[in-house]
Amino acid sequence: MVESEAQGRLPGIAPVSVVDIGSNSIRVVIYEGMNRTPAILFNEKVMCGLGKGLAKTGRMDEAGVVRALAALHRFKALSKQARASTIYALATAAAREAENGPDFIRQAEMILGGRVRVLTGEEEAYFSALGIVSGFHDPDGVVGDLGGGSLELVDVAGGRIGKGVTLPLGGIRLSEASGGSVAQARTVARKYLRNAAALKAGQGRAFYAVGGTWRALGALHMQMCDYPLHMIQGYEIGFSEAMDFLTDVVTAKDTKDGAYAAISKARRGLLPFGAVAMQETIALMKPSRVVFSGQGVREGYLYSLLPEREKARDPLLAAAGELAILRARSPEHAREIADWTGRMMPVFGIEESEEESRYRQAACLLADISWRAHPDYRGLQALNIIAHGTFTGISHPGRAYIALANYYRFEGLNDDGETGPLSAIATPRLRSLAKLLGGLLRIAYLFSASMPGVVPSLAFRPSPAPGIDLDLVVPPDYSELAGERLDGRLQQLARLTGKNLAFRFL
Repeated sequence: MVESEAQGRLPGIAPVSVVDIGSNSIRVVIYEGMNRTPAILFNEKVMCGLGKGLAKTGRMDEAGVVRALAALHRFKALSKQARASTIYALATAAAREAENGPDFIRQAEMILGGRVRVLTGEEEAYFSALGIVSGFHDPDGVVGDLGGGSLELVDVAGGRIGKGVTLPLGGIRLSEASGGSVAQARTVARKYLRNAAALKAGQGRAFYAVGGTWRALGALHMQMCDYPLHMIQGYEIGFSEAMDFLTDVVTAKDTKDGAYAAISKARRGLLPFGAVAMQETIALMKPSRVVFSGQGVREGYLYSLLPEREKARDPLLAAAGELAILRARSPEHAREIADWTGRMMPVFGIEESEEESRYRQAACLLADISWRAHPDYRGLQALNIIAHGTFTGISHPGRAYIALANYYRFEGLNDDGETGPLSAIATPRLRSLAKLLGGLLRIAYLFSASMPGVVPSLAFRPSPAPGIDLDLVVPPDYSELAGERLDGRLQQLARLTGKNLAFRFL
């Protein structure tokens, strides 16, 4: 492999390609490499509809097969062009069930120059669950992966994955089995779901929605709510709200809403059937919330190939650390500040939860990624990169916290028009923590000239001086780094926290 001269790429890893042959679409995703949070170099899909008519004829759609094979030629060429070291090819329901599936797979293997792994229903459920494990921190609930030909359900709790079940309720199959009748589709869905053991232990937990049609439903809900963020990963809807929304989709109540324009025409026809399948599933399960995932079988399969040590890494902190390496002036300094702020939080009366601690550490790792921007726009660039980045292992309120903390780090501790949309997503607690962290970052970066070696020696401690609550204690070797501007930052933090703060030089 010849590595790119580009410094925006991680060294030591080679691109890998995953070809996903589904019942509705086939897709190639080329990833930067085999690591905990692989970035996507290239992504393309073709809506082939291989599963069209399968339930009736027992065969994959012939026109779809022709389109799929043509697309595979391009996918192989794209993988080669992107310098992918390996092509992993996976096929799901249509290929495993169709009479002409084996012949199609043989042709696909000749084109791609390697094996196409035809997943069993249980394997498909397992890799979907691994996709959730790889993309969420300590997930707990039931994973539902709706493809064109099947629905896979499997329980997941942390890293433990239950026995999966596959049902013939994919969007295309459900539409055809019901003769295009949404009412009949509900009857069909109930027939297969009533004995789904995976749903019985799901009450009060999360339902993780995977698959293109269900992602489209999540995107539609975002559009209708004018939601500030437009990434599906980690987007959540409460159970009752989800049931009402799905009813509106099933009854086509809002199809003239402009939000539908954001959904591709190829997906729109299946939305009511996807909505029926989800509604019947969660009606039986009664989850606390529906959580949409941008990760599924492909990411789960790659995750399964990682060494155990790599699997154990926190996906959010791994991604934030890599971005610090690629964009910060000093990743070492970012790590120092992550440690230092963790020690300072209790001094200001903050006892972090595990989740809050993870978010704070990520915010510190990302605190200097916009330093190359014009000074007037560093805060805005940091906010945009973080708010719109492809991070996993994070909730949307957590994403807002990290973005806001870094905006405050550059722009000061007051809100403005840029912070409003994200503040609406973050909880009051996270908004408060973001300002406190922003205030600490403003002091640490100014004091240290954004370089390592100084911050670990600083500490806020109870003050012996009358009228002062906390001193920022500075060792003699660094006393000359103090100054008027730093005192201004310290007093900003004092006003925010309601504590009297001062420097103390040892």
